[in-house]
Amino acid sequence: MKTVNLLVWLTQLGLSVAVPPIVFILGAVWLRNSHGWGGWVIWAGVILGVICAAEGLVSCLKAMSRMAKEKKEEPPVSFNDHT
Repeated sequence: MKTVNLLVWLTQLGLSVAVPPIVFILGAVWLRNSHGWGGWVIWAGVILGVICAAEGLVSCLKAMSRMAKEKKEEPPVSFNDHT
């Protein structure tokens, strides 16, 4: 189960780093094409996308670090083992 949990976190890390730049750049291209804004909007999209990707990376790494430091929970007490 721990392997699946780590795989989920790895996928989350990849998505939180890859998706923001793509979304911001595509949004900037759309704004440039539909509203006739200049090329500066593309650079603004790139910068905002990189900032959001860095924030996503930091938050995912902090969460993964917290999970690694947590103690393992004891298994639940079964009916015959309670005191």
